[in-house]
Amino acid sequence: MPGGPQGAALPGRVSAELRRELVAFRRDLHAHPELGNEEFRTTEALRARLAAAGLRPRVLSMGTGLICDIGVEPAAGAPGDTAAGGGRLLALRADIDALPVPDTKTGRPYRSTVPGLAHACGHDVHTSVVLGAGLVLAALHREGGLRRPVRLVFQPAEEVLPGGAPDAIESGVLDGVAAILGVHCDPKVDTGRIGLAAGAITSACDRLDLVLEGPGGHTARPHLTTDLVTAAARVATDVPALLARRVDTRAGLAVTWGRIEAGHACNVIPRRAELSGTVRCLDLAAWRQAPDLVTAAVDEVARLHGAKTAVSYVRGVPPVVNDAPMVRLLHDAMTARHGADAVEDTAQSLGGEDFSWYLERVPGAMARLGVRRPGVTDAGDLHQGDFDPDENAIVVGAELLTAAALLTT
Repeated sequence: MPGGPQGAALPGRVSAELRRELVAFRRDLHAHPELGNEEFRTTEALRARLAAAGLRPRVLSMGTGLICDIGVEPAAGAPGDTAAGGGRLLALRADIDALPVPDTKTGRPYRSTVPGLAHACGHDVHTSVVLGAGLVLAALHREGGLRRPVRLVFQPAEEVLPGGAPDAIESGVLDGVAAILGVHCDPKVDTGRIGLAAGAITSACDRLDLVLEGPGGHTARPHLTTDLVTAAARVATDVPALLARRVDTRAGLAVTWGRIEAGHACNVIPRRAELSGTVRCLDLAAWRQAPDLVTAAVDEVARLHGAKTAVSYVRGVPPVVNDAPMVRLLHDAMTARHGADAVEDTAQSLGGEDFSWYLERVPGAMARLGVRRPGVTDAGDLHQGDFDPDENAIVVGAELLTAAALLTT
């Protein structure tokens, strides 16, 4: 629960020296992005810096990602030990992987050096935020100023469905954890501000791959075969429309296609068509029903056109559902640092985030961290090669999480 010192009396500020280090750390990560489950360089950079601060980071069993406890006796801090921290640990989570997106920024000295890869979602910022909070909290702990133990969680593979969180949980990152906090870059929010809301703030996101098959034939005689291109077109348009009439519209269940392939010649009806897309849902209960609902709709439409179907429905992530008391904690922490005007309401988005898997196990909340330079009206969007967040947000995020840790007992 919130408690402890408020306002200017609250310790844990990021020094100018540490700010320069965190910005340099972020730029190094940005220049050397790594895909999910391949974050070996990133993991080693984090391990080395935390060890240099006198901490005992532990690489996860998957080989990438790590956790690091502050204020926990070493013997009680091993992953898998449910007594770690006496069940009182507050976890601060960052994701460390990049995206298979080319870096299109020009003139930046920290532009990606890896062709086809970029930190286009701000994970380099998230990582630097949690690292900064950890270094400040470690210094406070040495001075006797940390009343509650904290676990830093640097999680791999957030961008790989169903996310790296389930594997991290399996490896013990939540053992002894009572609550968890995180931040996510938001280019629609000015630097120095955060967006908060209790309840669902993201969408569930699953992957859908379909194969339609038929005997094929000549385009002169579509009545003698299965017109597979037409069948694929009807599936693409009719399935989303059908679902809109079978699910409460407030659930926000939406199928959106990103790829359709069928045929190679203008006068040949193909034997195979493929469709790939995403299923997004704002409501947790409707998300749990989505695989059966979507598969039934696909089969129904395809059968009308004589096509056989094979459906691959890959569970992604449930919605991130923020716990109200933890949102209040983040609100109080941000208010203590920057005043009540630094907090704004945020709306639920259709983006997915595997932070949600942690919230299936323990209470927690994610804040939207403003990364838009003040005065800029169009800061671009996430998952784009030119995404370039304001690095001043690193200190804001680190001090937010530091304050949250100090306000809990």
